Amino acid sequence: MKTTLTLSAVARAGTGKGAARKLRAARRIPAVIYGPDVESRALSLDAREVEHLFASISVESTLIDVVIQGDGESEVVRSLVREVQVHAFKPELLHVDFYAVRSGEVIELEVPVRLVGTPVGVKAVGGILEQLLKEIEVECLPESIPDAIEVDVSHLGIGDSIHVGDLQVPNVRILADSETTVCTVAAPTVLPVEEVAAAPAEEVREPELIRRERAEEPEAEEGSGAS
Repeated sequence: MKTTLTLSAVARAGTGKGAARKLRAARRIPAVIYGPDVESRALSLDAREVEHLFASISVESTLIDVVIQGDGESEVVRSLVREVQVHAFKPELLHVDFYAVRSGEVIELEVPVRLVGTPVGVKAVGGILEQLLKEIEVECLPESIPDAIEVDVSHLGIGDSIHVGDLQVPNVRILADSETTVCTVAAPTVLPVEEVAAAPAEEVREPELIRRERAEEPEAEEGSGAS
């Protein structure tokens, strides 16, 4: 299970584009938190704290204790990030949605896939390990959210694959199609050095020289000499 992290938030009254612009100008990010047992509330977050936290976690599958300050008291709400809005062409967070989870409630989320080991097909003949599925949608209790779904690939040879149906994850129900390919080992696109050395060398042909015969000079006609 993932370690639950903490993020500070402040309850805010102002909403709308104008209020959001003022927050961002002050290096704060507008946010909202909602859930089955929590009244939807508008929040503001410290941009530096959020950026630092999000850079070190799998954002959509990490439990976060949001500590909400307001009216002289604080409240801790255990949450998952449901949506992050990012600026179209700048590395800037614009808005964050939190979903408040409760113990015993089954939730759906995407968990990262982590490949473990080096396939024999890569070690022996220089194959290429291709990961086709980076995240898998699962269903589980908040307490059972895994850090990642680890997949041992060390036994894979050239042409071998692992599919979603091959995965076994305790206390987690995988929702993705069982036939979906997680990873595969493809044949090398470049021959190993020893094979290149063993390949027969092509015959090097000298370029043909194109010779043009010098045109014969016409013979002088009889009597054409000077008189």
